[in-house]
Amino acid sequence: MWTHAAYPAFAALLARVRTRPVRAADVEPTVTLIITAYNEEPVIARRIENLRALDYPQDKLQIVVTSDASTDRTEEIALSYPGVQVVTNPKGGKVAAQDRAVRQTDGEIVAFSDANSTWAPDALRRLVRSFADPDVAYVMGRLNLTTPSGDNKEGAYWKYEVWLRGLESQLGSVTGGYGSIYALRRSDYIEVDSRFGHDLALPYRMVQRGRRAVYEPTANAYEAPTPSNESEYRRKIRMFEHCWLIVLRGKMMRRLGALYGLEIVSHRLLRYASGLLHVVLLGTSIALVTHGWVYAAVLAAQLALLAAALAGVGLARYYVLVSWATVVALVNYLRRGVPAGWEPVRE
Repeated sequence: MWTHAAYPAFAALLARVRTRPVRAADVEPTVTLIITAYNEEPVIARRIENLRALDYPQDKLQIVVTSDASTDRTEEIALSYPGVQVVTNPKGGKVAAQDRAVRQTDGEIVAFSDANSTWAPDALRRLVRSFADPDVAYVMGRLNLTTPSGDNKEGAYWKYEVWLRGLESQLGSVTGGYGSIYALRRSDYIEVDSRFGHDLALPYRMVQRGRRAVYEPTANAYEAPTPSNESEYRRKIRMFEHCWLIVLRGKMMRRLGALYGLEIVSHRLLRYASGLLHVVLLGTSIALVTHGWVYAAVLAAQLALLAAALAGVGLARYYVLVSWATVVALVNYLRRGVPAGWEPVRE
């Protein structure tokens, strides 16, 4: 109840009375824009052309494709574009490829995106405006989920998640990002455990260093959503394996401050534990069902949710699958750990 309902309501109320605005302004720093690729032959040309069309001074923009040992024509296609730098890496995972690209470039800002994303023409210009604020180290844009025709396909959960990250940014810093569109000052970039991932680790690590990680909703990127709840379930299992690793090994709770610490517990730790909490709630409700109407009502609500999920009701099925994915991911992590390697989403 807290992580999914009460915490968002609390954050919304607090953001009405306590905000920390970003002192944004039109600036044009030099930018190294890094695309991490592994066997992206079908989409890499489109991605490079999209970035070359950005409304940003070309003499201040360096486009880099860092290849995680691609075995197809990804690197060859990227090299066919004048001015595009290709960094070839041994197989080591996404973060290792990103780190090497940062080391071999020199832009004041390092921006990152995925090969299957596209950016609005003004996305980069809007993304870097927040770096006019000297307290800001990390900026994430807005990911929009669309069909191939461009129609918006944001589900209820995604709208809720984007809204909540906006509230956290107003309060100080976001608790997590995503790989489609984000940037850091080069001076603030840090190399993290390659199994953690930037999305999970960089925002809270910036806060631990006394810096801000903020959200810019007008910097738009676009991707196709996963085609079904079942494919999203498999993707979430992989993601939550990394989440459990960073919770148990990533030193998340150090030097955060009271408010941001509460946000991390509420939005990250309890969210990852939601599947376990549901299992405990179901077991205790069954054990206590004859001890009062409250337990019977809670059990009935849980059974109704599970019935709706089995019947294929959209939001109920999505919620149950994602919650159960947190449990499966924990079991997987405890059994075999988390590899640094990665496989891109295929559409």
